[in-house]
Amino acid sequence: MKEFTIRPDEAGQRFDKYLKKLLKDANSGFIYKMLRKKNIVLNGKKSDGTDILSVGDTVKLFLSDDTFSKFSSAEDTKEKLDSLPNWDENRPPFDIIYEDDDIVVINKPAGLLSQKADVYDVSCNEYILAYLLHSKKISEESMKTFRPSVLNRLDRNTSGILLAGKTLSGSQKMSEALKDRSVHKFYYTLVSGKVSEAMTVEAYLLHDEKTNKVNIYDRQVDGSKKIITRYKPVDFKNDVTLLEIELITGRTHQIRAHLASLGHPIIGDTKYGNKNVNKQFRDAYGVKHQLLHAHKLVLEDGTSIECEPPAIFKRVIN
Repeated sequence: MKEFTIRPDEAGQRFDKYLKKLLKDANSGFIYKMLRKKNIVLNGKKSDGTDILSVGDTVKLFLSDDTFSKFSSAEDTKEKLDSLPNWDENRPPFDIIYEDDDIVVINKPAGLLSQKADVYDVSCNEYILAYLLHSKKISEESMKTFRPSVLNRLDRNTSGILLAGKTLSGSQKMSEALKDRSVHKFYYTLVSGKVSEAMTVEAYLLHDEKTNKVNIYDRQVDGSKKIITRYKPVDFKNDVTLLEIELITGRTHQIRAHLASLGHPIIGDTKYGNKNVNKQFRDAYGVKHQLLHAHKLVLEDGTSIECEPPAIFKRVIN
């Protein structure tokens, strides 16, 4: 017999969903059969699997050790844990700028992926898991039924605020808030040319999946999606404007492509930017990527999380 107590990071999900994570290699038919026969019970009672789990609930599995070992995700979890990078608290790959019981927020450096693009990649997601394990905020056991992960994405060469869920309920709430735009995201960027006034601009964006590039149109075209970008100038020097951007919609490459279509490409942007401008700032300041930084996040309760842009921003604008 195996017994488990539901932790805060597991609460809020259906019982059958929990069991499918715990018994990863078992099919649904086996799980529901065990529920019907009361070989798996919740709080000592029979369940059809639709119960929503709460912190402190007890789960008992009247299965042999061999059966549990056969169907559990223990080996899979161990393999994934072994592939995680080491967490060096003296030389962390990023700064942790906010953390509570449900989420952790980091300042992602440019050049580091938010999530894996290839099986051999090491991204912020893996480093966050390594940090949570190292600090004992999650355990190998908890990884069997809930795996913390990044909730928003930034392009590899965009720096700034990146969120990850530490608990299932926290992940669900934050994902919903991001989806319905009740969380407000702000960016800093350095663009070519002088932007004199704050504006809210609309356009239509069409994403080419093959090239992973987007095109901006001033009218609806087949397959395009409406975008809204709000910006205001913060500083201007030497034909460079520091803008603060608020994303009203959040589409792939929206800020980069939208600003370029308005005649103010982001400095360092090799995909949508101006080659001559990029060369000028690469030669003068060593700019090798787009100067775009997610600098502020305002949560539903009014909590404001901020992080300063990289030093290259100040060098260029000054």
